Amino acid sequence: MVLANYFTAKGNQVKFTRDQASRFAKEIANDFNPLHNPDAKMFCVPGDLLFSVALDYLGLSQHMHFTFSGMVRDNMVIFPDGDLSQIDVVDEKGKQYLSIEREGDTTHDPQLIGCLSSRYVAFSGKAFPHILVPLMAAEGVMINPARPLVMYQSMEIYLDRLDLSDPKLESTGSYLDIQGKKGTVRLDFRFMEAGIEVGRGAKYMALRGLQPYQDDVMQHVIAEYNDYKQAYTAD
Repeated sequence: MVLANYFTAKGNQVKFTRDQASRFAKEIANDFNPLHNPDAKMFCVPGDLLFSVALDYLGLSQHMHFTFSGMVRDNMVIFPDGDLSQIDVVDEKGKQYLSIEREGDTTHDPQLIGCLSSRYVAFSGKAFPHILVPLMAAEGVMINPARPLVMYQSMEIYLDRLDLSDPKLESTGSYLDIQGKKGTVRLDFRFMEAGIEVGRGAKYMALRGLQPYQDDVMQHVIAEYNDYKQAYTAD
Protein backbone atom coordinates (compact mmCIF):
# COMPACT_ATOMS: atom_id res chain seq x y z
CA MET A 1 0.00 0.00 0.00
CA VAL A 2 1.50 3.32 -1.11
CA LEU A 3 -0.37 5.52 1.36
CA ALA A 4 0.91 8.79 -0.16
CA ASN A 5 -1.30 8.13 -3.22
CA TYR A 6 -4.43 8.74 -1.17
CA PHE A 7 -3.86 12.15 0.42
CA THR A 8 -1.90 15.34 -0.03
CA ALA A 9 -0.02 17.02 2.80
CA LYS A 10 1.63 20.28 3.71
CA GLY A 11 3.37 19.96 7.04
CA ASN A 12 0.82 18.58 9.48
CA GLN A 13 -2.11 19.63 7.30
CA VAL A 14 -3.68 16.75 5.38
CA LYS A 15 -6.27 16.95 2.62
CA PHE A 16 -8.23 14.14 0.96
CA THR A 17 -9.97 14.55 -2.37
CA ARG A 18 -13.15 12.58 -2.94
CA ASP A 19 -11.41 10.60 -5.66
CA GLN A 20 -8.45 9.72 -3.43
CA ALA A 21 -10.67 8.63 -0.55
CA SER A 22 -12.96 6.60 -2.81
CA ARG A 23 -10.04 4.82 -4.48
CA PHE A 24 -8.55 3.94 -1.09
CA ALA A 25 -11.87 2.48 0.03
CA LYS A 26 -12.29 0.34 -3.07
CA GLU A 27 -8.72 -0.50 -4.08
CA ILE A 28 -7.07 -0.88 -0.65
CA ALA A 29 -9.80 -1.48 1.93
CA ASN A 30 -12.10 -3.55 -0.32
CA ASP A 31 -14.86 -1.30 1.03
CA PHE A 32 -17.71 -0.51 -1.36
CA ASN A 33 -19.88 1.32 1.16
CA PRO A 34 -21.87 3.90 -0.89
CA LEU A 35 -20.86 6.61 1.61
CA HIS A 36 -17.41 6.51 -0.02
CA ASN A 37 -18.61 7.06 -3.58
CA PRO A 38 -17.35 10.47 -4.86
CA ASP A 39 -20.87 11.62 -5.78
CA ALA A 40 -22.54 10.42 -2.55
CA LYS A 41 -24.68 13.07 -0.85
CA MET A 42 -23.32 11.98 2.55
CA PHE A 43 -19.79 11.29 1.26
CA CYS A 44 -17.12 10.71 3.89
CA VAL A 45 -13.47 9.70 3.93
CA PRO A 46 -13.03 6.07 5.10
CA GLY A 47 -12.10 5.73 8.74
CA ASP A 48 -9.42 3.22 7.78
CA LEU A 49 -7.71 5.91 5.70
CA LEU A 50 -7.74 8.32 8.65
CA PHE A 51 -6.38 5.54 10.88
CA SER A 52 -3.55 4.75 8.45
CA VAL A 53 -2.58 8.40 8.00
CA ALA A 54 -2.69 8.95 11.77
CA LEU A 55 -0.19 6.12 12.33
CA ASP A 56 1.98 7.48 9.52
CA TYR A 57 2.08 10.92 11.15
CA LEU A 58 2.03 10.09 14.86
CA GLY A 59 3.69 6.69 15.05
CA LEU A 60 2.41 3.44 16.53
CA SER A 61 1.98 3.26 20.30
CA GLN A 62 1.40 0.14 22.35
CA HIS A 63 -2.08 1.18 23.45
CA MET A 64 -4.19 3.33 21.13
CA HIS A 65 -7.88 4.19 21.08
CA PHE A 66 -9.42 6.00 18.08
CA THR A 67 -12.85 7.65 18.29
CA PHE A 68 -14.43 9.05 15.12
CA SER A 69 -16.55 12.08 15.98
CA GLY A 70 -17.24 13.61 12.57
CA MET A 71 -17.38 12.75 8.87
CA VAL A 72 -14.39 14.08 6.94
CA ARG A 73 -15.51 15.03 3.46
CA ASP A 74 -13.08 16.76 1.09
CA ASN A 75 -11.76 19.30 3.59
CA MET A 76 -8.40 19.65 5.32
CA VAL A 77 -7.59 18.17 8.73
CA ILE A 78 -4.70 19.00 11.04
CA PHE A 79 -2.58 16.57 13.03
CA PRO A 80 -1.07 18.31 16.08
CA ASP A 81 2.69 18.32 16.61
CA GLY A 82 4.31 16.92 19.73
CA ASP A 83 4.38 13.69 21.71
CA LEU A 84 0.87 13.97 23.17
CA SER A 85 -1.13 11.27 24.95
CA GLN A 86 -4.46 12.87 23.94
CA ILE A 87 -4.70 13.96 20.30
CA ASP A 88 -7.57 15.76 18.58
CA VAL A 89 -7.64 15.88 14.79
CA VAL A 90 -9.55 18.98 13.68
CA ASP A 91 -10.08 21.11 10.58
CA GLU A 92 -8.97 24.71 10.09
CA LYS A 93 -12.10 25.92 11.91
CA GLY A 94 -11.43 23.73 14.93
CA LYS A 95 -14.13 21.14 14.24
CA GLN A 96 -13.08 17.76 15.62
CA TYR A 97 -13.18 14.62 13.50
CA LEU A 98 -11.01 12.13 15.34
CA SER A 99 -9.69 11.80 18.88
CA ILE A 100 -6.80 9.50 19.75
CA GLU A 101 -5.67 8.32 23.17
CA ARG A 102 -2.34 6.55 23.42
CA GLU A 103 -0.11 5.04 26.10
CA GLY A 104 3.11 3.07 26.31
CA ASP A 105 6.11 3.10 24.03
CA THR A 106 5.90 4.51 20.50
CA THR A 107 7.67 3.49 17.31
CA HIS A 108 8.00 5.32 13.99
CA ASP A 109 9.33 2.26 12.15
CA PRO A 110 7.77 2.65 8.67
CA GLN A 111 7.95 -1.07 7.88
CA LEU A 112 6.08 -2.12 11.02
CA ILE A 113 3.53 0.70 10.71
CA GLY A 114 2.91 -0.10 7.04
CA CYS A 115 2.54 -3.81 7.78
CA LEU A 116 0.14 -3.35 10.69
CA SER A 117 -1.93 -0.75 8.82
CA SER A 118 -2.26 -2.95 5.74
CA ARG A 119 -3.24 -6.01 7.77
CA TYR A 120 -5.82 -4.08 9.76
CA VAL A 121 -7.34 -2.41 6.70
CA ALA A 122 -7.63 -5.78 4.93
CA PHE A 123 -9.38 -7.25 7.97
CA SER A 124 -11.69 -4.25 8.32
CA GLY A 125 -12.76 -4.44 4.68
CA LYS A 126 -14.26 -7.92 5.15
CA ALA A 127 -17.03 -6.65 7.44
CA PHE A 128 -19.74 -6.51 4.75
CA PRO A 129 -21.26 -8.83 3.81
CA HIS A 130 -19.19 -11.67 5.31
CA ILE A 131 -19.53 -10.67 8.99
CA LEU A 132 -22.36 -8.15 9.21
CA VAL A 133 -25.03 -10.09 7.34
CA PRO A 134 -24.82 -13.27 9.50
CA LEU A 135 -24.84 -11.11 12.64
CA MET A 136 -27.93 -9.21 11.48
CA ALA A 137 -29.72 -12.40 10.40
CA ALA A 138 -29.09 -13.97 13.81
CA GLU A 139 -30.63 -10.92 15.53
CA GLY A 140 -33.53 -10.65 13.06
CA VAL A 141 -32.64 -7.14 11.85
CA MET A 142 -31.12 -5.55 8.77
CA ILE A 143 -29.93 -2.16 7.57
CA ASN A 144 -32.32 -0.09 5.46
CA PRO A 145 -31.70 -1.30 1.88
CA ALA A 146 -32.71 2.10 0.46
CA ARG A 147 -30.31 3.97 2.75
CA PRO A 148 -27.73 1.62 4.24
CA LEU A 149 -25.99 3.43 7.11
CA VAL A 150 -22.94 1.61 8.48
CA MET A 151 -20.50 4.01 10.13
CA TYR A 152 -17.08 3.56 11.69
CA GLN A 153 -17.38 4.45 15.38
CA SER A 154 -14.09 3.60 17.10
CA MET A 155 -11.22 1.13 17.30
CA GLU A 156 -8.58 0.15 19.84
CA ILE A 157 -5.32 -1.78 19.78
CA TYR A 158 -3.16 -3.16 22.59
CA LEU A 159 0.32 -4.40 21.73
CA ASP A 160 2.44 -6.27 24.26
CA ARG A 161 5.62 -5.04 22.61
CA LEU A 162 6.81 -3.13 19.55
CA ASP A 163 9.84 -5.16 18.47
CA LEU A 164 7.72 -6.81 15.78
CA SER A 165 8.57 -7.47 12.15
CA ASP A 166 5.57 -9.18 10.53
CA PRO A 167 2.47 -9.24 12.77
CA LYS A 168 -0.46 -11.19 11.36
CA LEU A 169 -4.05 -10.26 12.25
CA GLU A 170 -6.67 -12.87 13.14
CA SER A 171 -10.37 -12.44 13.90
CA THR A 172 -11.38 -13.64 17.38
CA GLY A 173 -15.13 -12.97 17.32
CA SER A 174 -17.90 -10.60 16.27
CA TYR A 175 -20.92 -9.29 18.17
CA LEU A 176 -24.01 -7.16 17.52
CA ASP A 177 -25.82 -5.22 20.25
CA ILE A 178 -29.29 -3.91 19.30
CA GLN A 179 -30.88 -0.78 20.77
CA GLY A 180 -34.19 -0.27 18.96
CA LYS A 181 -33.44 0.88 15.42
CA LYS A 182 -29.75 1.28 16.23
CA GLY A 183 -27.02 -1.28 16.64
CA THR A 184 -23.35 -1.50 17.57
CA VAL A 185 -21.07 -4.10 16.01
CA ARG A 186 -17.83 -5.16 17.71
CA LEU A 187 -15.18 -7.02 15.73
CA ASP A 188 -12.46 -8.52 17.93
CA PHE A 189 -9.03 -9.47 16.64
CA ARG A 190 -5.53 -10.34 17.76
CA PHE A 191 -2.02 -9.89 16.41
CA MET A 192 0.20 -12.93 16.03
CA GLU A 193 3.93 -13.16 15.32
CA ALA A 194 5.77 -16.46 14.93
CA GLY A 195 2.77 -18.28 16.40
CA ILE A 196 2.66 -16.12 19.55
CA GLU A 197 -0.08 -13.64 20.43
CA VAL A 198 1.53 -10.19 20.68
CA GLY A 199 -1.52 -7.94 20.82
CA ARG A 200 -5.26 -7.61 20.47
CA GLY A 201 -7.89 -5.08 19.54
CA ALA A 202 -11.45 -4.32 18.49
CA LYS A 203 -13.33 -2.30 15.90
CA TYR A 204 -16.76 -0.79 16.58
CA MET A 205 -19.32 0.20 13.96
CA ALA A 206 -22.68 1.93 14.29
CA LEU A 207 -25.72 0.69 12.36
CA ARG A 208 -28.68 3.01 11.86
CA GLY A 209 -32.22 2.63 10.54
CA LEU A 210 -32.53 -1.05 11.42
CA GLN A 211 -35.67 -2.90 10.38
CA PRO A 212 -36.95 -6.49 10.52
CA TYR A 213 -34.74 -8.91 8.62
CA GLN A 214 -35.96 -10.11 5.21
CA ASP A 215 -33.63 -12.61 3.63
CA ASP A 216 -34.75 -12.04 0.04
CA VAL A 217 -34.26 -8.27 0.40
CA MET A 218 -30.87 -8.72 2.05
CA GLN A 219 -29.72 -11.13 -0.64
CA HIS A 220 -30.69 -8.55 -3.26
CA VAL A 221 -28.62 -5.91 -1.44
CA ILE A 222 -25.65 -8.30 -1.39
CA ALA A 223 -26.05 -9.09 -5.08
CA GLU A 224 -26.11 -5.39 -5.98
CA TYR A 225 -23.06 -4.78 -3.79
CA ASN A 226 -21.15 -7.63 -5.44
CA ASP A 227 -22.20 -6.53 -8.95
CA TYR A 228 -20.94 -3.00 -8.28
CA LYS A 229 -17.71 -4.35 -6.84
CA GLN A 230 -17.17 -6.65 -9.81
CA ALA A 231 -17.90 -3.86 -12.33
CA TYR A 232 -15.42 -1.54 -10.57
CA THR A 233 -12.61 -4.11 -10.40
CA ALA A 234 -13.16 -5.07 -14.05
CA ASP A 235 -12.54 -1.51 -15.30
